[in-house]
Amino acid sequence: MAVTTPSHSIGVVSDPIADMLTRVRNANNARHTEVRVPSSRLKLEIARVLHNEGYIDRYEVEKAEEAATESLRIIFKTPKGGPETGSRSRRVISGIKRISRPGLRVYARKTEIPRVLGGLGIAILSTSQGVMSGREALKAGVGGEVLCFVW
Repeated sequence: MAVTTPSHSIGVVSDPIADMLTRVRNANNARHTEVRVPSSRLKLEIARVLHNEGYIDRYEVEKAEEAATESLRIIFKTPKGGPETGSRSRRVISGIKRISRPGLRVYARKTEIPRVLGGLGIAILSTSQGVMSGREALKAGVGGEVLCFVW
């Protein structure tokens, strides 16, 4: 008897950003080299910030012939190992956490932009001038919605 695998479409997701961050976290913890998520403009901007801050190697939008939607392909950055890293190389992303969510929005004024792990991580904000890291928002002098922390 032949076993067929159904297509794994998720359907309606109540929080697409949390879904993207969870996929990135799980793929990173499983030491995958890349992850694919359904694409949107906000997800593309979050990937751009992660790339600019050095957390991912690159990202690209893929359009499948059979699918009507585009997918965002995120390729992880892995440090070049030396003798001190051992057989299991460390990942650049140690953790990623959703802060503002549909049930509880979190906003920060320009003077209250959070520091993640004492400056070792970044906060990603959605501002009136676009999606940017906490450092960029501080330089631009704008506040906004705190989307997530990455460290």
